[in-house]
Amino acid sequence: MLVLIKDLKNIFHKELDAIYGVEEVASFFFICTENYYNVTRLQLALDSDLAINKEEQTVIFNALEDLKNEKPIQYIIGETEFYGLPFKVNKHTLIPRPETEELVTLVLKTAKQKLKESKPLTCLDIGTGSGCIAISLAKELKEAQVYAIDVSTEAIKKAKENAVLNNVAVEFIKCDILNACNETLNKDLKFNVIVSNPPYVRNLEKAEIKNNVLNNEPHLALFVEDDNPLLFYKAIAEFATKKLHKNGKLFFEINEYLGEETKALVENIGFKNVEIIKDIFNKDRMLSADL
Repeated sequence: MLVLIKDLKNIFHKELDAIYGVEEVASFFFICTENYYNVTRLQLALDSDLAINKEEQTVIFNALEDLKNEKPIQYIIGETEFYGLPFKVNKHTLIPRPETEELVTLVLKTAKQKLKESKPLTCLDIGTGSGCIAISLAKELKEAQVYAIDVSTEAIKKAKENAVLNNVAVEFIKCDILNACNETLNKDLKFNVIVSNPPYVRNLEKAEIKNNVLNNEPHLALFVEDDNPLLFYKAIAEFATKKLHKNGKLFFEINEYLGEETKALVENIGFKNVEIIKDIFNKDRMLSADL
């Protein structure tokens, strides 16, 4: 039995509009049709008689059920886009955010300048997850040596897959930044740039987090205890004092509510020219510092 794709679109809106709103549901629907059937929004607009058979319907109805349960569309189709590049994602990796693209842009601006001064340029991404930061840097900085670490074996596995997908060379290393990471890395290895988007959401901020994030994305990569929210920033900044070259640069994505506290922490550890940078939503979102 054939079903018109336009009728499936109506079902999506009927079932999901109350949860997500009309525009987002339309976006979800066309992501599914393009991913599962190679049918774009334009094609459906030009040919309203496009249809699929009964066997082909299962996958999109499964996606509909997952969306009703507020599973992120990126996990449903298993992929997303970041910095114009494709990335595979799963429950072991955070879904890359637009704010983190801004962090990559900020890092690249400095890194490209440093590349003129220092070859080889070495970069380290701490808490790499899907590998989105490290891989984006490697794609843009062809002459750089890019390294990335994560505590999760499954995240490292997915990041390696993404490096192959994007045809870049990144050295991924399993290591816990809170537990003697120095000993895992080559002791002679130093970096011009260290960047990190570490866990920074306090438990008290969980009420601000949408269910699709709270119930699906890895808490290990998201949350910190209320009484020690800068745990990772302290560990990474201290690590960076040992592993950055002289005049090296440290970059963080930060908790918008803890900008000044993070700045003070980094300054106390010995960094200079510490700057808080706002994102496109005018929130304190990034920090840069010089060793």
